[in-house]
Amino acid sequence: MPTAYHFVHYRKFSSGGAETEPSTLEDLCRTALSQTSRGLSLWARASDRLQDLPGGSRQIILNKVADLTSAVFGELCLADTRGLQALMQISAKEQVELSDITTAEIFQLDERAAPTGSQFIRGMAYWLAIGNHVFFVKTSNMTGELLKGYITWLLKERTAVLGAGRTVELQAEFDRALASDIGDIRRLRVKGGTAGRMVVDTDDQGERTVRSSKSVGGRFAEFSQAIPIVEALFGPAKTESLLASLGPEEHLAVEAEVKVKGRRTEASKAQLRTLANDLDDITDGEVQVEGKDGKVSDGDAILRTSMPFDLPHEGANLLDFNNVADQLQEVYSRFVRDGKIPQ
Repeated sequence: MPTAYHFVHYRKFSSGGAETEPSTLEDLCRTALSQTSRGLSLWARASDRLQDLPGGSRQIILNKVADLTSAVFGELCLADTRGLQALMQISAKEQVELSDITTAEIFQLDERAAPTGSQFIRGMAYWLAIGNHVFFVKTSNMTGELLKGYITWLLKERTAVLGAGRTVELQAEFDRALASDIGDIRRLRVKGGTAGRMVVDTDDQGERTVRSSKSVGGRFAEFSQAIPIVEALFGPAKTESLLASLGPEEHLAVEAEVKVKGRRTEASKAQLRTLANDLDDITDGEVQVEGKDGKVSDGDAILRTSMPFDLPHEGANLLDFNNVADQLQEVYSRFVRDGKIPQ
């Protein structure tokens, strides 16, 4: 059977910072999905598991969802209700004058809406809630924030099993098993994956180096870290001109020095937790950490791991539902055995 490797991402659930949670996320999801209407539980009402996103053209649907006894496991689909899909008609050729000196034979391109009664899927997430631990695999345009938004909607708006004043917090974690001996985190390094190379000093200095692109209109995500600094120095017009002038082998480097004096506060420590979420969402690269007493020189500092998943057939975009459930539970067991998370 063909396989594909994907990152399994980890989040720790809390509901508003309470020291003692009234129920685990697993229990809350099970309770929410067991609520009945018209004699049917939410497990049996697919249409009622559909969340409309702002803008009116996208929806998130909890499609397959199962109580595994030891966990709750589901498949989220990000659907586009109005979008078009580009198609190339290989059987339709035509001669087209593309410039004053070029006439070429091309295949016709077309954009079509989804057939009546169906929607294009723009992203997927397979997620497992076991206790207050969440493991998920995401593809295409699905994000951790969309997963958090759906769980919030399910527990608070769709079913109200999470009481007033409670919130859904899904926090990425730095790997304590790797970083426990290095002291306060002072520097984060990201390399590989989609983020290029990025260095963040969290103590007394900040530096970011990012890749460049000829295309100003289609910037990569890492550009968002550098462009505001350049615009503050040179203004928007000169920034656009600078980006457009970069050659294929050139890159944009932005260095900034920020002095921070005094003892680190709880607020500054909380910012590191936020940064962990951001780094996990924007990159599939390797995240390393340095602290005042040492550094993690290899491995991934964000608590996540790459795993193989079965595909229904070669080239498939979907993953095998049962296999994903098994693999996510295997990651949970492995993290517990390795002391990365409590049972």
